[in-house]
Amino acid sequence: MTEKLTPARVRFAPSPTGHLHLGGLRTALFDWMYAERTGGQFVLRIEDTDQKRYNPESLNSLTRGLRWLGLDWQEGPDVGGPYGPYVQSERKALYEQYAQQLVAEGKAYRCYTTEAELEELRKANKEYDRRHRWLTPEQRAALEAEGRAHVVRFAVPLEGLTTVPDAVRGSVVVDNQRIPVDPVLLKSDGMPTYHLAVVVDDHLMQITHILRGEEWLPSAPLHVLLYAAFGWEPPVFVHLPIILDPSGKGKMSKRKPVVDGREMPVFVSDFMQEGYLPEAVFNFLANTGWSFDAEREIFTRQEAIARFDVKDISAKATALDYKKLEWLNGVYIRALEPAAVKTHLLPLVA
Repeated sequence: MTEKLTPARVRFAPSPTGHLHLGGLRTALFDWMYAERTGGQFVLRIEDTDQKRYNPESLNSLTRGLRWLGLDWQEGPDVGGPYGPYVQSERKALYEQYAQQLVAEGKAYRCYTTEAELEELRKANKEYDRRHRWLTPEQRAALEAEGRAHVVRFAVPLEGLTTVPDAVRGSVVVDNQRIPVDPVLLKSDGMPTYHLAVVVDDHLMQITHILRGEEWLPSAPLHVLLYAAFGWEPPVFVHLPIILDPSGKGKMSKRKPVVDGREMPVFVSDFMQEGYLPEAVFNFLANTGWSFDAEREIFTRQEAIARFDVKDISAKATALDYKKLEWLNGVYIRALEPAAVKTHLLPLVA
């Protein structure tokens, strides 16, 4: 009997501040495979609230890289969809609305601390001290009369535990006192921080599964608390294992590693320019943090989709094996017809 799967809504939400990294492409690939496996939707959302670092060319690089690997999205900035807009800077009014809702319900508060005051705390190696969390109306009015700008901070519970159910790691339990002190949700310019925007967007876009790198796991308890504050059911969290550099001694960075005296690519644009076939990169990345089969190294896209399930993702960090990628690329090149080889070679020798 064929297993009946509930269609998943997943999203890839890059920040257009640089070129698409191989780690980001792996996240997008796992998102895409799960959407395809369940008959669901793969959503592309652009997280551009950091306007100072926004780079239009980066956005073009992101979309080119995804399409090169054959990862088409059903909803996104260029194709539209029922839950748009799909660019965060175009959703500013929504974030303000939900931040003010939390303030009105006493779950967040306006903080008038100046940058100079925050700098004093940093110099003294102190955290923010919640100085404006319990202001009286009169105290608040006095600060506003001074013309002080304000941010909106989340009122993190002062005690208790928060549990993050993760499809890869099981239940992750965190003492609320270890969560950063009352993080900012809405900046003084009205733009949201990542924490507010990601929770609001994932809820409003009806995302069912959040696949993201393990480095976001420390933020997950705060996100669970925000879902609870809004009274929303959180999606399924799936924190993907870290990709290590070829030595296995550290997280894969944006600096090109050297293998056997050769600088190896790390950005998707590098793989495109250096003649790697998308089929080989697909095969390679699909087996990085997930395993198709202990006996098989080579498989088709459709075979991978048919087997992929988030519950089978490994929690163990994986070193990037460039030698295996080189071997795979050779296998796929040798399988090409002569005319196809010519098509791939021409851009490289022109």
